[in-house]
Amino acid sequence: MWIAALGLVLLLAQSIAAQARPDSFADLAEEISPAVVNITTSTVVAGRTGPQGIVPEGSPFEDFFREFQDRGGNDGDRPRRTSALGSGFVISEDGYVVTNNHVIDGADEILIEFFSGEELPATVIGKDPNTDIALLKVESDTPLDFVSFGDSDTARVGDWVIAMGNPLGQGFSVSAGIVSARGRALSGSYDDYIQTDAAINRGNSGGPLFNMDGQVVGVNTAILSPNGGSIGIGFSMASNVVTRVVDQLKEFGETRRGWLGVRIQNVSEDMVEAIDGLEAAEGAMITDVPEGPAKEAGMLSGDVILEFDGNDVKDVRGLVKQVGNAPVGKAVRVVVLRDGKTQTLKVTLGRRETAESSETPDTPQPSEEPMEKEILGLTLTPLTDEMRGELGADEGTMGLVVTNVDEASNAFDKGLRAGDILTEAGQKKLTSVADLEARIEESRQAGRKSLLLLVRRGGEPRFVALNIEE
Repeated sequence: MWIAALGLVLLLAQSIAAQARPDSFADLAEEISPAVVNITTSTVVAGRTGPQGIVPEGSPFEDFFREFQDRGGNDGDRPRRTSALGSGFVISEDGYVVTNNHVIDGADEILIEFFSGEELPATVIGKDPNTDIALLKVESDTPLDFVSFGDSDTARVGDWVIAMGNPLGQGFSVSAGIVSARGRALSGSYDDYIQTDAAINRGNSGGPLFNMDGQVVGVNTAILSPNGGSIGIGFSMASNVVTRVVDQLKEFGETRRGWLGVRIQNVSEDMVEAIDGLEAAEGAMITDVPEGPAKEAGMLSGDVILEFDGNDVKDVRGLVKQVGNAPVGKAVRVVVLRDGKTQTLKVTLGRRETAESSETPDTPQPSEEPMEKEILGLTLTPLTDEMRGELGADEGTMGLVVTNVDEASNAFDKGLRAGDILTEAGQKKLTSVADLEARIEESRQAGRKSLLLLVRRGGEPRFVALNIEE
């Protein structure tokens, strides 16, 4: 009886596993195919310019090749039309089509081919290079088949997905796989890619990635491949990112992202001990506050942003996405850590696309004549007008210039190099070597093991926590 019961359990387990993996994707593919489209673009490019010879001047073959070129007249100098292929999908019965920006960027003509074989010209409603998403529109006498977006946040690693599109120009091809990973970032500030092993090749760009309910959870955008073909590592922009972009493109013809107006960096583990009140390596540290919403709200360099609009800030990437997703003009509450205490500031967000970061830093005067001194493995001297120009520092920047770094020091390990400019220590401005020595002594008396330095290199600021233990 026990053996019979065990056999029944195994049979039930096999039955459940069989139900988890579909026997066929045919019904689903048949249902959603009419909404997937092939996209052909054409662009007029200039004719050949510059030297036309394909052999060295004076070569005995020069006359032969000149005669060969002349047979075709001057066709090589005329503008010519090139074409490219991609994929997309219809999201409404009145003809809105989503694809990748790189599929249609620079195109003079865009032609949409439907599963039925019908072809319609398309116009660009709007595009967003940051997420590589574009919205097109076709005019049709009859309502079009369309698909809906799903919630990409519910897609789990291991879930079945299918990709549809126009790989290598073959047209209306289906591939199946699973979600291999979530939250992949490639190069953009707003990246949120779903990684999949469903075959994605050239021409699949802009096509949909479907879940088993026939909902679009991603837009196929890129592959990782040494040879240009699918090796099972493809990336689809998550639908929850795409829907926000598409809504804005449909309403405004462009994106309108929130803008806080700060330069920020991640909080490292060694900064935790150096910053009063910071309990974990979380949040986003402000390295600079140019003219903009943050400055108007009273934010300062050295503040650590802990919360934005009621949501915890884990790191820089998370904050950038939260701010970008917030409406332009919205007044949000931002919690910052300053001088060991939290403060809540109210910021009215600007628009990132039109933001101008004109920096107007304070310009304290140096308190002493230039002198050179070695401290904590750094050879330092106050910044002069001549050095400011050589190092590409903004006018009015004050601080200490690193002229040499001991390669055996903690400073060298932390990445400090000759040419760096130290503008703050302990979140206070530096104008002399004496200022730095005072900050070091204050930190030691307070029992700290490290000192937070604001370092500028090529005008770009970053914080470094430097060990000051004797």
